[in-house]
Amino acid sequence: MLNSSVFPVIHGHRGCRGLYPENTLPAFRHAVTLGVEVLELDVVISADSQVVVSHEPWMLSAICRTPAGQPIAPDEQLQHNLYALSYPEIRRYDCGSTRHPAFPAQQSVPAYKPLLREVIQDVDRLSLALGRPLVRFSVELKSEPAGEGHFQPPPRQFLDLVVRELQALQVLARTTLLCFDKRILQLAHQLLPGMAVCLLVEDKQPHADHLQELGFVPTVYGPNFPLVSSELVTDLNELGIQLVPWTVNEYPDFHRLLAFHPAGITTDYPDRFLLASH
Repeated sequence: MLNSSVFPVIHGHRGCRGLYPENTLPAFRHAVTLGVEVLELDVVISADSQVVVSHEPWMLSAICRTPAGQPIAPDEQLQHNLYALSYPEIRRYDCGSTRHPAFPAQQSVPAYKPLLREVIQDVDRLSLALGRPLVRFSVELKSEPAGEGHFQPPPRQFLDLVVRELQALQVLARTTLLCFDKRILQLAHQLLPGMAVCLLVEDKQPHADHLQELGFVPTVYGPNFPLVSSELVTDLNELGIQLVPWTVNEYPDFHRLLAFHPAGITTDYPDRFLLASH
């Protein structure tokens, strides 16, 4: 048993992608049942301006089927553009019956891409029914400059749509906004100065350069876990920035990171590391 006072908060990546289809209600429900305290999820925007929970702004051929139940060819997946589809059209696709090839233990269950509001309302009801504290949310806005206008709206519109949903559900205080696109975070910092934000990083550019480009001190720094080093941790501690690396799935990596005392760990297998805390 590890010391719970220094044990990081476990963030369920896309719910619990290693166990249930990613970014679906079954995955989020199972994560809550396991005892996950933070749900990490991704959002994109539909043609009718709905905030949809999805990692890609298209139907990924590896996991999604057409409304007719047919597989989607890899070279045709971009044609199933969520930003060009209304939400009723999006909901007709099945993104749960085809097991993700990288996760052989994943349960295959029919599942659609839910709305952000549906996920929050559903897991809050479940938490209350289980007598658990309400979970927190790490919401990644899937924004990148190259996709603007084709796969996503401009940053201000994207952010406004997401924040409007969070405000309507009164969960801003339980939410951290995540993004690789610094423009989104800069807008959030300007418009909602008290909002918790996380800068996601996956390249080897020095962290000092990333923070300088961002232009302010974020609440959280979220690097791909191999990028975590003593130098990074020392600098983040001096700045008062929390460390939440992603996506940590194996025990050796998990135990290496524990030595750095991260605030959280994002994982596809929350069951593995929640057990270690008891």
